[in-house]
Amino acid sequence: MLTLAIAATGMSAQEQNLEVIANNIANINTTGFKRSRAEFTDLMYQSERLMGVSNRGRDATIPEGAQLGLGVRTAAIRSLNLQGSLTNTGNSLDLAVNGRGWFQVTMPDSTIAYTRDGAFNTNGTGQLVTTDGYLVTPPILIPVNSTAITVSQTGLVTATVPGTVAPQTLGQLTLANFVNEAGLKQLGSNLTQQTEASGPPTVSVPGDTSFGTLQQGYLESSNVDPVTEITNLIAAQRAYEMNSKVIQAADQMSSTITNIRQ
Repeated sequence: MLTLAIAATGMSAQEQNLEVIANNIANINTTGFKRSRAEFTDLMYQSERLMGVSNRGRDATIPEGAQLGLGVRTAAIRSLNLQGSLTNTGNSLDLAVNGRGWFQVTMPDSTIAYTRDGAFNTNGTGQLVTTDGYLVTPPILIPVNSTAITVSQTGLVTATVPGTVAPQTLGQLTLANFVNEAGLKQLGSNLTQQTEASGPPTVSVPGDTSFGTLQQGYLESSNVDPVTEITNLIAAQRAYEMNSKVIQAADQMSSTITNIRQ
């Protein structure tokens, strides 16, 4: 029976939906995490009776016809790049992007990755790095004896160095923007990668047109809303149960037909 196959696609789709929701909830405290949403589309249709054709010879055409849908599939898992709330940490090397934009990170293979996680630190040579030790791009070298490190909203990094009166400029941070942020490839470790779907990055200083500003001493929290996720979880569970009921009903109908034949 087609019913079994159709209901099975519904159960499979809701299982994937549940996995997306579970990942959102698991990352509710992940810095800079962007929640995802499963999106579905119907499968191809089986035509039982074509619309717009003549019923008999030159008779009037059939106005509607009969098409039977064959189920559902997961079309995409969309990343919702909405602003998360900013949390005050008091750490001078913690940076949050307030608005659009991604920090640039140099990977070990020299490719550039992108992140909203601004929990930075320094390595053994004083270079600004992520929590996993990847170099922040453009590179910022912080002298060992520097004090009062300041990062302006426009990304200018300065520090007070002993023996100098005026703060010393250490570098300029930039941000990257994409035409289609949802097209970025998730790499894990709060990193994303450019794809053909995302388009090439546009790089500029924070505060420029269509670019957010930097907030020193803050981190961007996950944009996962617990209430929304629990509501989606209940809806996915109910949809899964309804598809399972369809399978049970189809099984009972098949059993009834089998008994009649006996």
